[in-house]
Amino acid sequence: MKTFEQFNLPKSLQKAVDELGLVHPTPIQEKAFPVIMSGRDVMGIAQTGTGKTFAYLLPILKQWTFANVHTPRVLILVPTRELVVQVVEEIEKLTQYMNVRSLGVFGGVNINTQKNAVYEGVDILVGTPGRVMDLALDNVIRFDLLQKLVIDEFDEILNLGFRFQLTSILSMLKDKRQNILFSATMTDDVDDVLEDYFDFPEEITLAKSGTPLENIEQIGYEVPNFLTKVNLLKDMLTNQENMSRILVFVNNKKVADIVETKLAETFEDQFGIIHSNKSQNYRLNTMAAFQRGELRGIVTTDVMARGLDFDDVTHVINMQLPQIPEQYIHRIGRTGRADKKGIAISFIAPKEEEVLLSIEELMDIELTLEPLPENIEISESRLDFEKDKVKVKFLLKKPKLDGGASFHEKKDKNKKVNLGGPGKRTPRKSAPTNRAVERKRAQKRKK
Repeated sequence: MKTFEQFNLPKSLQKAVDELGLVHPTPIQEKAFPVIMSGRDVMGIAQTGTGKTFAYLLPILKQWTFANVHTPRVLILVPTRELVVQVVEEIEKLTQYMNVRSLGVFGGVNINTQKNAVYEGVDILVGTPGRVMDLALDNVIRFDLLQKLVIDEFDEILNLGFRFQLTSILSMLKDKRQNILFSATMTDDVDDVLEDYFDFPEEITLAKSGTPLENIEQIGYEVPNFLTKVNLLKDMLTNQENMSRILVFVNNKKVADIVETKLAETFEDQFGIIHSNKSQNYRLNTMAAFQRGELRGIVTTDVMARGLDFDDVTHVINMQLPQIPEQYIHRIGRTGRADKKGIAISFIAPKEEEVLLSIEELMDIELTLEPLPENIEISESRLDFEKDKVKVKFLLKKPKLDGGASFHEKKDKNKKVNLGGPGKRTPRKSAPTNRAVERKRAQKRKK
Protein backbone atom coordinates (compact mmCIF):
# COMPACT_ATOMS: atom_id res chain seq x y z
CA MET A 1 0.00 0.00 0.00
CA LYS A 2 1.31 3.41 -0.96
CA THR A 3 2.09 6.13 1.54
CA PHE A 4 2.15 9.90 1.10
CA GLU A 5 5.95 9.78 1.31
CA GLN A 6 5.97 8.14 -2.13
CA PHE A 7 4.49 11.37 -3.53
CA ASN A 8 7.82 13.07 -2.78
CA LEU A 9 6.09 16.09 -1.28
CA PRO A 10 8.16 19.13 -0.22
CA LYS A 11 9.25 18.95 3.42
CA SER A 12 6.95 21.77 4.48
CA LEU A 13 3.94 20.01 2.92
CA GLN A 14 4.91 16.53 4.14
CA LYS A 15 5.28 17.87 7.68
CA ALA A 16 1.72 19.22 7.58
CA VAL A 17 0.44 15.89 6.23
CA ASP A 18 2.23 14.00 9.01
CA GLU A 19 0.78 16.28 11.69
CA LEU A 20 -2.70 15.55 10.34
CA GLY A 21 -2.02 11.86 10.97
CA LEU A 22 -2.38 10.93 7.29
CA VAL A 23 -0.31 7.98 6.10
CA HIS A 24 -2.00 6.27 3.15
CA PRO A 25 -3.63 8.11 0.22
CA THR A 26 -7.19 7.21 -0.75
CA PRO A 27 -7.74 5.59 -4.18
CA ILE A 28 -8.85 8.87 -5.80
CA GLN A 29 -5.83 10.68 -4.35
CA GLU A 30 -3.54 7.98 -5.68
CA LYS A 31 -5.11 8.02 -9.15
CA ALA A 32 -5.41 11.78 -9.52
CA PHE A 33 -1.96 12.77 -8.26
CA PRO A 34 0.19 11.81 -11.31
CA VAL A 35 -2.38 13.10 -13.81
CA ILE A 36 -2.68 16.51 -12.14
CA MET A 37 1.11 16.68 -11.80
CA SER A 38 1.40 16.14 -15.56
CA GLY A 39 -0.48 19.37 -16.24
CA ARG A 40 -3.25 17.70 -18.23
CA ASP A 41 -6.92 18.54 -17.72
CA VAL A 42 -8.64 16.11 -15.38
CA MET A 43 -12.25 15.00 -14.91
CA GLY A 44 -12.49 12.96 -11.71
CA ILE A 45 -15.62 10.92 -10.99
CA ALA A 46 -15.66 9.94 -7.34
CA GLN A 47 -18.23 9.66 -4.62
CA THR A 48 -18.43 12.04 -1.74
CA GLY A 49 -16.28 11.06 1.23
CA THR A 50 -13.41 9.70 -0.84
CA GLY A 51 -10.85 12.46 -0.21
CA LYS A 52 -11.37 14.58 -3.34
CA THR A 53 -10.26 17.82 -1.69
CA PHE A 54 -6.76 16.53 -0.90
CA ALA A 55 -6.70 14.77 -4.28
CA TYR A 56 -6.37 18.14 -6.01
CA LEU A 57 -4.75 20.19 -3.22
CA LEU A 58 -1.70 17.96 -2.74
CA PRO A 59 -0.43 18.04 -6.36
CA ILE A 60 -1.23 21.77 -6.64
CA LEU A 61 0.75 22.55 -3.49
CA LYS A 62 3.62 20.27 -4.48
CA GLN A 63 4.11 22.40 -7.58
CA TRP A 64 3.80 25.65 -5.64
CA THR A 65 6.51 28.28 -6.05
CA PHE A 66 6.59 31.70 -4.46
CA ALA A 67 5.71 34.63 -6.71
CA ASN A 68 5.42 38.27 -5.72
CA VAL A 69 1.90 38.76 -7.14
CA HIS A 70 -1.43 39.73 -5.61
CA THR A 71 -4.01 38.14 -7.95
CA PRO A 72 -5.07 34.50 -7.61
CA ARG A 73 -3.08 31.79 -9.33
CA VAL A 74 -5.55 29.06 -8.34
CA LEU A 75 -9.35 29.41 -8.42
CA ILE A 76 -11.49 26.77 -6.68
CA LEU A 77 -15.26 26.87 -7.31
CA VAL A 78 -17.61 24.97 -4.98
CA PRO A 79 -21.43 24.96 -4.69
CA THR A 80 -22.09 26.11 -1.10
CA ARG A 81 -20.86 28.60 1.46
CA GLU A 82 -20.21 25.83 3.98
CA LEU A 83 -17.99 24.02 1.51
CA VAL A 84 -16.04 27.24 0.85
CA VAL A 85 -15.25 27.47 4.56
CA GLN A 86 -14.26 23.82 4.75
CA VAL A 87 -11.95 23.90 1.71
CA VAL A 88 -10.20 27.03 3.03
CA GLU A 89 -9.69 25.24 6.36
CA GLU A 90 -8.13 22.26 4.54
CA ILE A 91 -5.81 24.58 2.61
CA GLU A 92 -4.73 26.29 5.81
CA LYS A 93 -3.96 22.92 7.41
CA LEU A 94 -1.76 21.89 4.51
CA THR A 95 -0.03 25.26 4.06
CA GLN A 96 0.77 26.05 7.70
CA TYR A 97 4.50 25.78 6.87
CA MET A 98 4.20 27.38 3.43
CA ASN A 99 3.85 30.95 2.24
CA VAL A 100 0.42 30.66 0.62
CA ARG A 101 -2.44 33.13 1.02
CA SER A 102 -5.92 31.60 0.75
CA LEU A 103 -9.29 33.33 0.85
CA GLY A 104 -12.91 32.19 0.74
CA VAL A 105 -15.69 34.31 -0.76
CA PHE A 106 -19.43 33.62 -0.81
CA GLY A 107 -22.77 35.37 -0.82
CA GLY A 108 -24.86 36.31 2.19
CA VAL A 109 -22.20 38.52 3.76
CA ASN A 110 -20.94 42.05 3.11
CA ILE A 111 -19.23 42.09 -0.27
CA ASN A 112 -17.13 45.14 0.66
CA THR A 113 -15.37 43.18 3.40
CA GLN A 114 -14.45 40.51 0.85
CA LYS A 115 -13.30 43.16 -1.64
CA ASN A 116 -10.87 44.55 0.93
CA ALA A 117 -9.56 41.04 1.64
CA VAL A 118 -8.97 40.45 -2.09
CA TYR A 119 -7.11 43.78 -2.39
CA GLU A 120 -4.69 42.61 0.32
CA GLY A 121 -3.56 39.82 -2.01
CA VAL A 122 -4.58 36.20 -2.51
CA ASP A 123 -2.88 33.15 -4.02
CA ILE A 124 -5.66 30.54 -3.82
CA LEU A 125 -9.23 31.84 -4.08
CA VAL A 126 -12.10 29.57 -3.04
CA GLY A 127 -15.63 30.73 -3.76
CA THR A 128 -19.18 30.08 -4.86
CA PRO A 129 -19.83 30.91 -8.54
CA GLY A 130 -22.24 33.76 -7.75
CA ARG A 131 -19.92 35.75 -5.51
CA VAL A 132 -16.83 35.10 -7.66
CA MET A 133 -18.72 36.39 -10.70
CA ASP A 134 -19.85 39.51 -8.79
CA LEU A 135 -16.29 40.30 -7.72
CA ALA A 136 -14.96 39.67 -11.22
CA LEU A 137 -17.56 41.93 -12.84
CA ASP A 138 -16.59 44.68 -10.38
CA ASN A 139 -12.99 44.18 -11.54
CA VAL A 140 -11.97 43.30 -7.98
CA ILE A 141 -10.78 39.83 -9.01
CA ARG A 142 -8.53 39.51 -12.04
CA PHE A 143 -7.56 36.26 -13.69
CA ASP A 144 -4.51 37.41 -15.67
CA LEU A 145 -2.13 35.13 -13.75
CA LEU A 146 -4.50 32.22 -13.17
CA GLN A 147 -2.76 28.89 -13.68
CA LYS A 148 -5.26 26.34 -12.40
CA LEU A 149 -9.06 26.18 -12.25
CA VAL A 150 -10.66 23.65 -9.90
CA ILE A 151 -14.39 22.96 -10.04
CA ASP A 152 -15.37 20.73 -7.13
CA GLU A 153 -18.81 19.09 -6.90
CA PHE A 154 -19.35 20.00 -10.56
CA ASP A 155 -22.74 18.31 -10.81
CA GLU A 156 -24.07 19.99 -7.68
CA ILE A 157 -23.02 23.45 -8.91
CA LEU A 158 -25.19 22.87 -11.98
CA ASN A 159 -28.02 21.29 -9.97
CA LEU A 160 -28.20 24.43 -7.82
CA GLY A 161 -28.73 26.61 -10.88
CA PHE A 162 -25.24 28.15 -11.14
CA ARG A 163 -24.76 27.32 -14.82
CA PHE A 164 -24.99 30.96 -15.96
CA GLN A 165 -22.52 32.16 -13.31
CA LEU A 166 -20.15 29.27 -14.04
CA THR A 167 -20.13 29.82 -17.80
CA SER A 168 -19.75 33.58 -17.27
CA ILE A 169 -16.61 32.96 -15.21
CA LEU A 170 -15.27 30.51 -17.80
CA SER A 171 -15.71 33.12 -20.52
CA MET A 172 -13.54 35.54 -18.51
CA LEU A 173 -10.61 33.13 -18.18
CA LYS A 174 -7.70 32.80 -20.55
CA ASP A 175 -7.35 29.51 -22.37
CA LYS A 176 -3.89 28.75 -21.02
CA ARG A 177 -4.62 27.03 -17.71
CA GLN A 178 -5.04 23.58 -16.22
CA ASN A 179 -8.63 22.50 -15.51
CA ILE A 180 -9.20 20.13 -12.61
CA LEU A 181 -12.82 19.00 -12.36
CA PHE A 182 -14.46 16.70 -9.83
CA SER A 183 -18.01 15.38 -9.79
CA ALA A 184 -19.86 12.65 -7.93
CA THR A 185 -22.02 11.87 -10.98
CA MET A 186 -21.85 12.44 -14.73
CA THR A 187 -25.05 14.16 -15.79
CA ASP A 188 -26.16 15.53 -19.16
CA ASP A 189 -25.57 19.07 -17.86
CA VAL A 190 -21.99 18.21 -16.89
CA ASP A 191 -21.43 16.68 -20.33
CA ASP A 192 -22.77 19.81 -22.05
CA VAL A 193 -20.48 22.18 -20.15
CA LEU A 194 -17.50 19.87 -20.71
CA GLU A 195 -18.16 19.83 -24.44
CA ASP A 196 -18.55 23.62 -24.67
CA TYR A 197 -15.66 24.78 -22.49
CA PHE A 198 -13.07 22.03 -22.00
CA ASP A 199 -10.87 20.08 -24.40
CA PHE A 200 -11.02 16.35 -23.71
CA PRO A 201 -10.05 16.17 -20.01
CA GLU A 202 -8.63 12.82 -18.95
CA GLU A 203 -11.27 10.95 -16.98
CA ILE A 204 -10.42 9.29 -13.69
CA THR A 205 -13.22 7.09 -12.40
CA LEU A 206 -13.08 5.73 -8.90
CA ALA A 207 -16.40 3.93 -8.86
CA LYS A 208 -19.51 3.52 -10.94
CA SER A 209 -21.96 6.36 -10.37
CA GLY A 210 -24.44 5.28 -7.76
CA THR A 211 -22.30 2.59 -6.16
CA PRO A 212 -22.80 2.76 -2.37
CA LEU A 213 -19.86 3.02 -0.05
CA GLU A 214 -19.04 -0.39 1.34
CA ASN A 215 -18.47 0.94 4.85
CA ILE A 216 -22.13 1.93 5.29
CA GLU A 217 -24.81 -0.42 6.60
CA GLN A 218 -28.15 0.56 5.08
CA ILE A 219 -31.39 -0.15 6.92
CA GLY A 220 -35.01 0.78 6.20
CA TYR A 221 -38.25 0.91 8.21
CA GLU A 222 -41.69 1.07 6.63
CA VAL A 223 -43.57 3.72 8.61
CA PRO A 224 -47.20 4.78 7.98
CA ASN A 225 -46.83 8.54 8.46
CA PHE A 226 -44.47 11.31 9.47
CA LEU A 227 -45.41 11.73 13.14
CA THR A 228 -44.87 7.99 13.60
CA LYS A 229 -41.43 8.51 12.04
CA VAL A 230 -40.75 11.11 14.74
CA ASN A 231 -41.83 8.61 17.42
CA LEU A 232 -39.51 5.99 15.96
CA LEU A 233 -36.56 8.39 15.88
CA LYS A 234 -37.16 9.45 19.48
CA ASP A 235 -37.29 5.80 20.56
CA MET A 236 -33.99 5.06 18.79
CA LEU A 237 -32.28 8.09 20.33
CA THR A 238 -33.50 7.06 23.78
CA ASN A 239 -32.51 3.40 23.60
CA GLN A 240 -29.47 3.30 21.31
CA GLU A 241 -26.46 4.89 22.98
CA ASN A 242 -24.29 4.37 19.90
CA MET A 243 -26.34 7.02 18.09
CA SER A 244 -23.96 9.67 19.36
CA ARG A 245 -23.23 11.79 16.25
CA ILE A 246 -26.08 11.84 13.76
CA LEU A 247 -27.34 13.84 10.82
CA VAL A 248 -31.11 13.88 10.22
CA PHE A 249 -32.12 14.69 6.63
CA VAL A 250 -35.50 15.97 5.43
CA ASN A 251 -36.61 17.42 2.10
CA ASN A 252 -37.44 21.03 2.94
CA LYS A 253 -37.05 23.82 5.48
CA LYS A 254 -40.56 23.61 6.90
CA VAL A 255 -40.24 19.92 7.73
CA ALA A 256 -36.77 20.52 9.20
CA ASP A 257 -38.27 23.06 11.61
CA ILE A 258 -40.98 20.56 12.61
CA VAL A 259 -38.46 17.79 13.35
CA GLU A 260 -36.13 20.07 15.31
CA THR A 261 -39.05 21.31 17.44
CA LYS A 262 -40.27 17.76 18.12
CA LEU A 263 -36.78 16.57 19.12
CA ALA A 264 -36.28 19.56 21.41
CA GLU A 265 -39.30 18.36 23.45
CA THR A 266 -37.36 15.28 24.55
CA PHE A 267 -33.71 16.09 23.79
CA GLU A 268 -33.36 19.74 24.74
CA ASP A 269 -30.23 21.51 23.42
CA GLN A 270 -28.93 18.28 21.84
CA PHE A 271 -29.83 19.07 18.21
CA GLY A 272 -29.04 21.96 15.93
CA ILE A 273 -30.72 22.82 12.66
CA ILE A 274 -29.32 24.01 9.34
CA HIS A 275 -31.18 25.13 6.24
CA SER A 276 -31.06 28.02 3.80
CA ASN A 277 -33.30 30.27 5.92
CA LYS A 278 -30.75 30.29 8.73
CA SER A 279 -28.14 33.04 8.70
CA GLN A 280 -24.60 32.27 7.62
CA ASN A 281 -23.19 32.84 11.10
CA TYR A 282 -25.85 30.62 12.66
CA ARG A 283 -25.09 27.82 10.22
CA LEU A 284 -21.33 28.04 10.73
CA ASN A 285 -21.70 28.18 14.52
CA THR A 286 -24.00 25.14 14.47
CA MET A 287 -21.51 23.19 12.35
CA ALA A 288 -18.66 24.18 14.66
CA ALA A 289 -20.64 23.12 17.74
CA PHE A 290 -21.37 19.74 16.15
CA GLN A 291 -17.72 19.30 15.20
CA ARG A 292 -16.66 20.05 18.79
CA GLY A 293 -19.11 17.44 20.09
CA GLU A 294 -21.38 19.97 21.80
CA LEU A 295 -24.37 18.76 19.76
CA ARG A 296 -25.55 15.19 19.37
CA GLY A 297 -26.92 15.84 15.92
CA ILE A 298 -28.09 18.26 13.26
CA VAL A 299 -31.43 18.35 11.46
CA THR A 300 -30.88 19.59 7.93
CA THR A 301 -31.94 19.67 4.31
CA ASP A 302 -29.76 18.64 1.38
CA VAL A 303 -27.72 21.82 1.87
CA MET A 304 -25.43 19.57 3.96
CA ALA A 305 -25.54 16.50 1.73
CA ARG A 306 -22.57 17.44 -0.44
CA GLY A 307 -18.90 17.91 0.25
CA LEU A 308 -18.96 18.67 3.96
CA ASP A 309 -16.69 16.53 6.09
CA PHE A 310 -17.54 15.86 9.72
CA ASP A 311 -15.51 13.53 11.88
CA ASP A 312 -17.01 10.24 13.05
CA VAL A 313 -20.66 10.66 12.06
CA THR A 314 -22.17 7.43 13.38
CA HIS A 315 -25.62 7.58 11.77
CA VAL A 316 -27.42 9.27 8.91
CA ILE A 317 -31.20 9.30 9.28
CA ASN A 318 -33.40 9.86 6.22
CA MET A 319 -36.69 11.06 7.71
CA GLN A 320 -37.80 11.53 4.10
CA LEU A 321 -36.30 9.93 1.02
CA PRO A 322 -34.93 12.47 -1.46
CA GLN A 323 -36.78 12.87 -4.75
CA ILE A 324 -33.53 12.54 -6.71
CA PRO A 325 -32.02 9.06 -6.16
CA GLU A 326 -28.41 10.29 -6.51
CA GLN A 327 -29.00 12.63 -3.57
CA TYR A 328 -29.48 9.59 -1.34
CA ILE A 329 -25.90 8.57 -2.11
CA HIS A 330 -24.61 12.00 -1.11
CA ARG A 331 -26.60 11.99 2.12
CA ILE A 332 -25.43 8.64 3.40
CA GLY A 333 -21.87 9.53 2.35
CA ARG A 334 -21.68 11.78 5.44
CA THR A 335 -20.99 8.63 7.46
CA GLY A 336 -18.62 5.71 6.85
CA ARG A 337 -15.77 8.08 5.95
CA ALA A 338 -12.03 7.57 6.27
CA ASP A 339 -12.36 3.78 6.38
CA LYS A 340 -14.74 3.90 9.35
CA LYS A 341 -18.07 2.11 9.58
CA GLY A 342 -21.34 4.00 9.43
CA ILE A 343 -25.08 3.32 9.51
CA ALA A 344 -27.74 4.88 7.27
CA ILE A 345 -31.37 4.46 8.38
CA SER A 346 -34.31 5.42 6.15
CA PHE A 347 -37.92 5.83 7.26
CA ILE A 348 -40.14 4.94 4.30
CA ALA A 349 -43.73 6.10 4.04
CA PRO A 350 -46.14 4.30 1.65
CA LYS A 351 -45.86 7.13 -0.90
CA GLU A 352 -42.05 6.81 -0.88
CA GLU A 353 -41.90 3.18 -2.00
CA GLU A 354 -41.42 4.10 -5.67
CA VAL A 355 -38.56 6.45 -4.73
CA LEU A 356 -36.98 3.61 -2.75
CA LEU A 357 -37.14 1.33 -5.79
CA SER A 358 -35.35 3.99 -7.88
CA ILE A 359 -32.64 4.33 -5.23
CA GLU A 360 -32.16 0.57 -5.01
CA GLU A 361 -32.01 0.31 -8.80
CA LEU A 362 -29.36 3.04 -8.93
CA MET A 363 -27.21 1.30 -6.29
CA ASP A 364 -27.98 -2.20 -7.55
CA ILE A 365 -28.70 -3.36 -3.98
CA GLU A 366 -31.74 -3.66 -1.74
CA LEU A 367 -32.03 -2.02 1.67
CA THR A 368 -32.44 -4.30 4.65
CA LEU A 369 -36.01 -3.70 5.85
CA GLU A 370 -36.56 -4.12 9.59
CA PRO A 371 -39.98 -4.55 11.23
CA LEU A 372 -41.37 -1.54 13.06
CA PRO A 373 -40.87 -2.13 16.83
CA GLU A 374 -44.12 -3.03 18.58
CA ASN A 375 -43.69 -0.36 21.25
CA ILE A 376 -43.73 2.52 18.74
CA GLU A 377 -46.86 4.65 19.04
CA ILE A 378 -48.65 4.80 15.69
CA SER A 379 -49.94 8.31 15.16
CA GLU A 380 -53.37 8.76 13.60
CA SER A 381 -52.63 12.36 12.61
CA ARG A 382 -51.14 13.40 9.32
CA LEU A 383 -49.31 16.61 8.58
CA ASP A 384 -50.51 18.90 5.81
CA PHE A 385 -47.86 17.78 3.30
CA GLU A 386 -48.97 14.13 3.71
CA LYS A 387 -52.63 14.74 2.93
CA ASP A 388 -53.98 14.07 -0.52
CA LYS A 389 -54.69 17.26 -2.36
CA VAL A 390 -58.31 17.39 -3.52
CA LYS A 391 -58.67 18.82 -6.98
CA VAL A 392 -61.75 21.05 -7.20
CA LYS A 393 -63.22 21.29 -10.67
CA PHE A 394 -65.45 24.22 -11.57
CA LEU A 395 -67.87 23.22 -14.31
CA LEU A 396 -69.86 25.76 -16.28
CA LYS A 397 -73.45 24.51 -16.40
CA LYS A 398 -75.21 25.07 -19.68
CA PRO A 399 -78.92 25.95 -19.41
CA LYS A 400 -81.22 23.15 -20.34
CA LEU A 401 -83.28 23.88 -23.43
CA ASP A 402 -85.89 21.20 -22.91
CA GLY A 403 -87.33 22.45 -19.67
CA GLY A 404 -86.41 21.44 -16.18
CA ALA A 405 -85.22 23.31 -13.11
CA SER A 406 -82.88 25.57 -15.04
CA PHE A 407 -85.53 26.52 -17.65
CA HIS A 408 -87.72 29.56 -16.98
CA GLU A 409 -90.71 30.54 -19.08
CA LYS A 410 -90.46 34.08 -20.51
CA LYS A 411 -92.83 36.67 -19.19
CA ASP A 412 -95.60 37.73 -21.56
CA LYS A 413 -94.13 41.18 -22.17
CA ASN A 414 -90.84 39.58 -23.27
CA LYS A 415 -92.57 37.33 -25.80
CA LYS A 416 -93.49 40.23 -28.07
CA VAL A 417 -91.52 40.53 -31.29
CA ASN A 418 -90.54 44.08 -32.19
CA LEU A 419 -91.30 44.51 -35.87
CA GLY A 420 -90.37 48.15 -35.85
CA GLY A 421 -92.38 51.07 -37.17
CA PRO A 422 -92.02 54.71 -38.18
CA GLY A 423 -88.91 56.08 -36.56
CA LYS A 424 -88.15 52.67 -35.07
CA ARG A 425 -86.39 51.00 -37.99
CA THR A 426 -83.82 52.52 -40.35
CA PRO A 427 -82.36 50.88 -43.42
CA ARG A 428 -78.67 50.03 -43.36
CA LYS A 429 -76.67 52.74 -45.06
CA SER A 430 -74.49 50.21 -46.77
CA ALA A 431 -77.43 48.42 -48.40
CA PRO A 432 -78.66 50.15 -51.63
CA THR A 433 -82.43 50.89 -51.96
CA ASN A 434 -84.50 49.40 -54.87
CA ARG A 435 -84.78 52.84 -56.54
CA ALA A 436 -80.98 53.22 -56.61
CA VAL A 437 -80.59 49.77 -58.14
CA GLU A 438 -83.06 50.58 -60.91
CA ARG A 439 -81.21 53.82 -61.66
CA LYS A 440 -77.90 51.96 -62.11
CA ARG A 441 -79.51 49.42 -64.44
CA ALA A 442 -81.03 52.19 -66.60
CA GLN A 443 -77.61 53.87 -66.94
CA LYS A 444 -76.06 50.62 -68.12
CA ARG A 445 -78.79 50.12 -70.76
CA LYS A 446 -78.19 53.64 -72.19
CA LYS A 447 -74.52 52.84 -72.65
